[in-house]
Amino acid sequence: MAAKNILLLGSGFVAEPCLEYLLRSGNNRVTVACRRLAKAEELTSKYPGTTPMSLDVEDDAALDAAVAAHDITISLIPYTQHARVMKSAIKAKKHVVTTSYISPAMEELDSAAKEAGIVCMNEIGLDPGIDHLYALKIINEVREEGGKITSFESFCGGLPAPEDSNNPLGYKFSWSARGVLLALRNNARYWQDGKLVEIQGKDLMDSARPIYIYPAFATVGYGNRDSSHYRERYNIPDAQTCVRGTLRYQGFPEFAKTLVNMGFLDDTPQALLAASAPGELPWNKVTAQLLGHGNDDPEELLRLIEAKIDTQDPEARRRVLHGVKWLGITSREVAAAKRGTYLDTLCARLEDLMMYGEGEKDMIILQHKFEVENKDGSQNTRTSVTLMYGEPNGFSAMAKTVGVPCGIATQLILDGKISAKGVIAPMTPEIYQPIMDILPSEGINAVEETI
Repeated sequence: MAAKNILLLGSGFVAEPCLEYLLRSGNNRVTVACRRLAKAEELTSKYPGTTPMSLDVEDDAALDAAVAAHDITISLIPYTQHARVMKSAIKAKKHVVTTSYISPAMEELDSAAKEAGIVCMNEIGLDPGIDHLYALKIINEVREEGGKITSFESFCGGLPAPEDSNNPLGYKFSWSARGVLLALRNNARYWQDGKLVEIQGKDLMDSARPIYIYPAFATVGYGNRDSSHYRERYNIPDAQTCVRGTLRYQGFPEFAKTLVNMGFLDDTPQALLAASAPGELPWNKVTAQLLGHGNDDPEELLRLIEAKIDTQDPEARRRVLHGVKWLGITSREVAAAKRGTYLDTLCARLEDLMMYGEGEKDMIILQHKFEVENKDGSQNTRTSVTLMYGEPNGFSAMAKTVGVPCGIATQLILDGKISAKGVIAPMTPEIYQPIMDILPSEGINAVEETI
C-alpha cells in the first residue's frame, strides 16, 4: 500500500496525541508545519517518520503548495484560518480535518468542496466532537424505538483531577489563561421548559447551578454560548429544554464573578501596565487603580472587593475573600507582571499560580442527560457520562480527547471509510459510527444508564 502524506498544521498541545495515533499505522508520513520551524522541530524530533516545516498560512502561495503536496491536511491552528486552509484544499482537491465548529466562512465553501469531491471534516475533538457522537447515539436509538426526547442537557468540563484541584478556583491551566477568562464574557442562549433563555455575559456566572453527575464531584454548570439551535441540529423538536454548558467545580462562579465585577476583563491598554513603564509594580497599586481608589492599603482594598462579591452566602463570601488573598492582588509584596492590560496582567498572575505541576493530572467529564417519552407513553431518564483522566507527565485528558478523535477521523478518511463530501460534521451514523467503533480501544467511551 502506498504511503499516505499528511500535513499537520500546528504543534499545540492537541497535536501530539493526534500525531502519535496516525504514526501507528506505519503507512503515514506526517509533515508538521508551524510559522516558526523550531516549534515544528520540537515535536518532530520525538517521532521518526515526521518532517518539520516552516509555513506561514497567510502566504497563500506557500499554503497552496504545502496542501497540494499532501493527501490530507489537519488544521489545528486558530479557527479563523480554517476557511483559508479549506480554499487551498479545494483548489488541490485534497481532504481537510479540523476540530473546530463550522463557522459561516467554512459553511460557505460546502458547494465548492462537494464539487472538488473532498471531505472537509470538522467538529471532531471533544466539545465539539465526542459530545456529538454519544448524544446522537442515544437520540437515534430513542427515535428508532418510537420515542421522543423531551429534554436534553449536556455539560462538559476540562478540570483538574479532584486531588489536584487545590486552589480557590478549583481550576488549572495547560496553556494560556486568556481564553478561559474571555469565555466569561460570552452570552448564553438555550431552551428551558419551553422558553428561550438569554443570559448576558455579565450575568453568566450568576446563572451557574449544581450539576449532579457522581456524588464525588461538586460540579456546577452554566450555558455555553448559543445552544438553542441544537433542537434543529440534533432533530429533537419535542425537547422543551435544550442546553449545552460548561462544567466547573463548586466555588468557581462566585470567585470568577468577583473578578469580573472588579473589572479584570478590561483589555484596553493601561499606561501603568505598559511593559516599558519604569520600576517594579506591586499588585496593590494595580488593584487600587482598577477600582478607582486612591488608597492602596491592602485591608482597605479587601473591604472594597468584599462589596463586589454578589453571593450573600457567608461561607461562599469567605471563600472568595480567601481566594483574593491567595491570588495576591492586594499585596504590597507581590509584583505584577506588566502585560499592558488588566486582563493580561491578571492572566500572567493566574498562570504563575495555576499551571499544572509535575505529576499532576487533568480530567475531562462530559454528561448528557435525556428525558425520554417512550412509544407506550412511559417516561424515563437516560444519562451518558464520559470521564477520563490525564496521564501524569504524559498526555492530558483534554489533549487526548481532542487529538485522538481527530486522528481517527483522519485515518478513516484516508482509508475511504468516511467519504461524505463537503463541509461536514459527525452528525449522521455513516460518519460517526466508524469513529465510535474505534474510540473504546483508545480508552475513550461513555457509561450509559437508564433511570
